[in-house]
Amino acid sequence: MVQFGAVHMQVVSSIGMVAMALLAIFVRMRGTNKPISTVKIIMPPIGMSTGFLMFVAPAFRVPGMWGLLAFLVGLLLFSYPLIRSSQLELHDGQVFVKRSKSLAFVMLGLLALRVALHSYIEQYISIPQTGALFFLLAFGMLVPWRAAMLLRYRRLQRTVS
Repeated sequence: MVQFGAVHMQVVSSIGMVAMALLAIFVRMRGTNKPISTVKIIMPPIGMSTGFLMFVAPAFRVPGMWGLLAFLVGLLLFSYPLIRSSQLELHDGQVFVKRSKSLAFVMLGLLALRVALHSYIEQYISIPQTGALFFLLAFGMLVPWRAAMLLRYRRLQRTVS
């Protein structure tokens, strides 16, 4: 049987995080070919909210202040570039996400920053706690981004009606 040490777990978790982030970037870039809807905008935060179940397990619990700070960093710092680089446009009465090279670069830049922060933070706290903090950061980043998209989407929909 293969034994995994802390270093192996750090490498595996970092590779997993990078793979999931690249998948998200790929899906976002392909999503520009199809019209969006209210459901497509709000489902990612709703789907991601199931991740809060991780906090049932004691290994994932973090002090409340750490969790709040991680959420606020996502909310106040990481969401802003996503909001600014995500534009919607109207074509034939349907709303599309405008293809943007800046969105890809913003997402890659945020990924690089998250990987660097992840590598630094996991030296001081357990891997599950690091994962929990970065989940809260990502959720804090996703909610305002999608809320801004929903507001823009509804504004464009009103112009069609």
